[in-house]
Amino acid sequence: MKASHIAKGGLFVALTIIFLYLSGILPTNKLAFITLASIIIPISIMATSVSSSVLVYVASSILALLLVNKTIAFAYIIFFGSYGFIKYFVERINIIVIEYILKILFFSLCFFVIHKFYNVFLLTNVGNRFPIWQLILAAEVIFVIYDYALTVAISYYIRRFNKKY
Repeated sequence: MKASHIAKGGLFVALTIIFLYLSGILPTNKLAFITLASIIIPISIMATSVSSSVLVYVASSILALLLVNKTIAFAYIIFFGSYGFIKYFVERINIIVIEYILKILFFSLCFFVIHKFYNVFLLTNVGNRFPIWQLILAAEVIFVIYDYALTVAISYYIRRFNKKY
């Protein structure tokens, strides 16, 4: 592994932890800061390599468990951190319908796991107010918007900072 990849990886881990920490302590914009943390992994893939980005994800996940609110850390580990890798590999298929089907399946699985985690460990009963299928359907609409926004952010990064992609 190159020394520049290690240095950039350290910066990416630090930025991720800062964004996750801010999402836990600020009363508003929690989702915005978690989203900013999720942008770091695709940027890391473009700036270094996939293997270096896996190390960034693992280090960020471990530090998030130690330093950040556990519910935010869990959401990052299950979905927001790992989605950058899913997006990278799925979008290499270059068939938009299949890409979105795979992305939505991944998101639905992650959403179900996170929902069950919150119901079991945090003793919330969101499922009693709405059936799980309605929650997943509403969340999938938000996910499609999130995926588009992530694509726009990645495109901006490529145009502005990284000419090799």
